[in-house]
Amino acid sequence: MKRREFIIGGAAAAWPFAARTQQPTMPVVGFLHSASPGPYRHLIAAFSQGLREVGYFEGRNVSIEYRWAEGQFDRLPALAADLVQRRVAAIGAFGGNAAPNAAKKVTLDIPIVFSSGEVDPVKSGLVNSLNRPGGNVTGISPMTGALAAKRMELLHQLMPKATVVGYLANPNNSNIETTRGEVNAAARTLGLQLSAFDAGTEREIDAGFAAFAQRGVGALFVGSDPFYFARREQIVALAARHLIPASYYTREFVTAGGLISYAASFVDAYRQAGVYTGRILKGEKPADLPIIQSVKFELVINLKTAKALGLDVPLFLQQRADEVIE
Repeated sequence: MKRREFIIGGAAAAWPFAARTQQPTMPVVGFLHSASPGPYRHLIAAFSQGLREVGYFEGRNVSIEYRWAEGQFDRLPALAADLVQRRVAAIGAFGGNAAPNAAKKVTLDIPIVFSSGEVDPVKSGLVNSLNRPGGNVTGISPMTGALAAKRMELLHQLMPKATVVGYLANPNNSNIETTRGEVNAAARTLGLQLSAFDAGTEREIDAGFAAFAQRGVGALFVGSDPFYFARREQIVALAARHLIPASYYTREFVTAGGLISYAASFVDAYRQAGVYTGRILKGEKPADLPIIQSVKFELVINLKTAKALGLDVPLFLQQRADEVIE
């Protein structure tokens, strides 16, 4: 037998065995976010933890394609479309309702798992119902917007003499009118006057705090928004500089030096989103996975910040707090 014939024949004989033993293609999960990665690293880790809980390890048996809008919401449709062209097995959509809405508009087939609590996902049109979402979308709804009344009440208990409360809101947020209405209603219920300032850029945030100081607001309610989360150190520093007691929508502001927060756990929400994504990779349908509404809420108070502001935090609030930073 000639050497060339031996090589060709051997390769042909080996091919069926190689085909039989070839490993299946690793599934790819798309990760779509409206903000920038830096401030969200601990939440990315929580999402990966959720995947691991159902047997998926990044780089081993699942791959994740990350797409970040860097705070430019108009980039989300193109980023979502790119993930669809990449033929991902599922899309995790985060950073407000804009990301899952953008993903839903470009695919009716690829499963979408969201974590967004700014507005009711049924009212916003993301899903048909909480128990049976229908379609290709499911997820976790911490309902941060719906907590406006409780946050305002806690701020009032902490600052009972503050009759004028500032409200920092991002006009670029797609849910601004809904959340603005909830905050206004919460203030009216307590007989408080709301002094609002719209800020959608770093410079406007600076201007907002200068305006609050000039108006003499006694306390501040910071609206829920992915851009504000990314700029939390700037916001906390400005509140300290202008000596304005502020309430925030997630504990990360308070651990960065903010005064008080009351919210669902973002870490837990991202972890649960990872679990749902893993279950979908195993064959479950998003239409059959009910929307998870967070039951884990955290009241966090920073006593060090309170002292710097010259505040005495009532003992009953300290006792109710899930975490007190001293």
